[in-house]
Amino acid sequence: MRRAFLVVIDSAGCGGAPDADGFFNDGVPDTGANTLGHIAQLCAAGEADEDRAGPLRMPHLDALGLGAAVRLASGDATPGLDAEPAGLWGAATEISKGKDTPSGHWELAGVPVPWDWTYFPKADPAFPDDLVAEVCRLAGTDGILGNRHASGTVVLEEEGARHLETGWPICYTSADSVFQIAAHEEAFGLERLLKLCQDLAPTVHAMRVGRVIARPFVGRPGAFQRTSNRHDYAIAPPSPTLCDWVQDAGRAVHAVGKIGDIFSMQGIDDVVKGPDADLMEHLVDLVGSAEDGSLTFANFVEFDSQYGHRRDVAGYARALEWFDTQVPRLLGAMRKGDLMIFTADHGNDPSWTGTDHTRERVPVIGAGLGTHAIGNVGFADVAASIATHLGVPASGPGKSFQ
Repeated sequence: MRRAFLVVIDSAGCGGAPDADGFFNDGVPDTGANTLGHIAQLCAAGEADEDRAGPLRMPHLDALGLGAAVRLASGDATPGLDAEPAGLWGAATEISKGKDTPSGHWELAGVPVPWDWTYFPKADPAFPDDLVAEVCRLAGTDGILGNRHASGTVVLEEEGARHLETGWPICYTSADSVFQIAAHEEAFGLERLLKLCQDLAPTVHAMRVGRVIARPFVGRPGAFQRTSNRHDYAIAPPSPTLCDWVQDAGRAVHAVGKIGDIFSMQGIDDVVKGPDADLMEHLVDLVGSAEDGSLTFANFVEFDSQYGHRRDVAGYARALEWFDTQVPRLLGAMRKGDLMIFTADHGNDPSWTGTDHTRERVPVIGAGLGTHAIGNVGFADVAASIATHLGVPASGPGKSFQ
């Protein structure tokens, strides 16, 4: 029985989204944003030489078709990524009206989002009074801190000391459909924070806000640091996804990274979490050991969280180059009949204005089907194709490119 591995390089978009003019960063449309293309261009121009140097080096993914996928999606030049494709390669276009994590992952799993997400206004305060009152009731506090759009690291610098003094949770949002709560793991308590977010999630989900995110941190004023104990409480997908299709067929579904949170563990048997370097070790192990007929669904988030939102081109390039050095380990552990697809859920161009995700097509490249050009496909076609490969029934709008 065949196996499938779907690996999301979080935010590694490749430009060219036909509706990018309808999505914005600080009032500027995303037209022309291209995460991978612009990183490659800036590296080749010597403008991303912090702890690395020269053109973007991703020979293993490029050999499968990464550079060709970027050029197909956007028409942009990809200096340093010019190999002749030897794997499955193409690009995917999203139809969901969002450029966020749940929208991208759900649609890759065969389910476009059927509603418009709710976003909190860029105002101070940002949250309605009744929502603030509910947070206070659940937390047992007289107030909250933050209550605005903010960077997760910056808001700790601004509110962390007061949080330790008052015990009030730090609540903030972003251009995504999220409600985030930061609290000190020791002073506030990690379990208390997780319970607060879990208890608040139904109220926030009823508002069509996609996620409540627990953001624990440690340290002292001037030296606060977020931990890896983040937990996302996401609204459940509106219909069965690829994970459910595989599980309903009696097969195992393994999640690596934040996949379990994104899908509310719906259709998932087990999950491992941790920093990206640890997740890579788990993924390599699963490629070597996962059962026949299984699906492994992985997300590597640090491209997005550490470098995209922070508009760090050199950091993003270093992360991409590290990931590429791991690809031979993954491909070398594959068995005959396996399919491994590398893709992304949205863009987050570190050369762009603002700090939000960018609306882009995403690359779809892979190993296991030989040289196979798939052209421009839909996000949902990825799910349909994996279902075809595994021989399980599929539903939804996707069409297999196999």
